[in-house]
Amino acid sequence: MNSTSNNPIGVFDSGIGGTSIWKEINTLLPNENTIYLADSKNAPYGQKSEEKILELSIKNTEILLEKNCKVIVVACNTATTNAIQYLRENYNVPFIGIEPAIKPASINTKTKNIGILATKGTLNSGLFTATSSNINKEVTIIEQIGEGLVELIEKGDLTSKKMTDLLTDHLQKLIKHNIDYLVLGCTHYPYLIPQIREVIGTDITIIDSGQAVAKQTKRVLENNNLLNIKNTKVKHRFYTNTTTKVLEFVLGNNQNYTIENLNF
Repeated sequence: MNSTSNNPIGVFDSGIGGTSIWKEINTLLPNENTIYLADSKNAPYGQKSEEKILELSIKNTEILLEKNCKVIVVACNTATTNAIQYLRENYNVPFIGIEPAIKPASINTKTKNIGILATKGTLNSGLFTATSSNINKEVTIIEQIGEGLVELIEKGDLTSKKMTDLLTDHLQKLIKHNIDYLVLGCTHYPYLIPQIREVIGTDITIIDSGQAVAKQTKRVLENNNLLNIKNTKVKHRFYTNTTTKVLEFVLGNNQNYTIENLNF
């Protein structure tokens, strides 16, 4: 066992969306301590320049390293696609990133049309372009920027008429292309799955990256001899630079966690 194996897994996102990833990690690795950094003040990253996204990702990384995190999960598609290469080259800790799950969708599609709902920052990134260019050339990827969705989710506004109207408009632009897979390319979007399902029906498969990221996190810990095998009480610490209310809402009351404000 590595001497740092009891250290926490660090997770950061441009707000609360990455908690959808955190939940999958916690389910698969219940013996691991975690620290989650919600940079809600700067959400969404998807509307920012590549330089700004890199600056924010560096800031988040250094906070998590100060808190002795043994690995860092970049639980944000935009930060992964724009910053993870730099982070891996400049920090001596394993990083796990998030990419839209277009590969499994492209393998399983029958209509040869898959839709992706993501932020502008993800869709315009070099990594997404490289990834999408490597899929089966017979498959068409229809892209839709989920403009305005993250901002509403950050307010805990999941079911209002404004959200319903905005989401319906985005999804209708994808549905008309005869898609049979919808890839959620933002960690915030899994919280909208019930509303998405109401719009797209049951014939279109919704796919996100949560379980795949959790499995990759486990592999990275195993490969680096960092799995926590100590029989100690697990701690989950959440930090946000805005109100704690939305984090409390999405996490519920059944977890052993603390939520604190942190000025970052």
